[in-house]
Amino acid sequence: MRISHTSIYRFIYDQIRRTNDYAWRRYLPRGKSRRGWHRSHRPMEHIKDRVSLKNRPSYIGKRKQFGHWETDLLHPRKSGAAILVAQERASRFTLLAKQPGKQAQPVADQIKSWFKPMPAELRRTLVQDNGPEFFLHYQLHDLGVKTYFCDPHSPWQKGGVENMNGRIRRYIPLGTDPESFSNNDLQTLAHRLNATPRKCLGFKTPAEVFSSQLLHFKCESTFPRARE
Repeated sequence: MRISHTSIYRFIYDQIRRTNDYAWRRYLPRGKSRRGWHRSHRPMEHIKDRVSLKNRPSYIGKRKQFGHWETDLLHPRKSGAAILVAQERASRFTLLAKQPGKQAQPVADQIKSWFKPMPAELRRTLVQDNGPEFFLHYQLHDLGVKTYFCDPHSPWQKGGVENMNGRIRRYIPLGTDPESFSNNDLQTLAHRLNATPRKCLGFKTPAEVFSSQLLHFKCESTFPRARE
């Protein structure tokens, strides 16, 4: 007998409505009491140098070229510290860092500290949503990173990092006290996620795939091309 995921979700939501017991949420990856995405509207015109994701070259969507990233800010609670998540699209390699909140400058500084040591070929583009935490995205342009924004209320347009958010929720469920984990704890979690074999990578780990590219670009920059 097979039961579809839709039936499982319907059963859990029915139990929440019938019993008014929100403890049923713990069986859901994101711990939400109902399906759907909700975000308050923020005018896109307030984002300096905003470029729509629709203007990103279409070949990037095939995940063949390395260096294209997606990022998001994950909130264990509605207020307080948050988790900055960045994922490289081709390798699914993920970076995590604890943030004090939605302040834009700490977010920009953290992303710059991640990207600056990388070869330029591994930091080509970055996709984010229209939240205020990403308003200083243009500071990444000095590193050669082109930044793009999803349409409002369209998180599926950066589906890779949204999928990773769901995986992170298994370890840090919605409602977790942000003070209950440290940045070191997040690095341990990132190592675990990056060391997990993925079917989409031919059962290689994200760390293996990303490291192979990192080594490849380092070798190319170290050794000159042979003369023809």
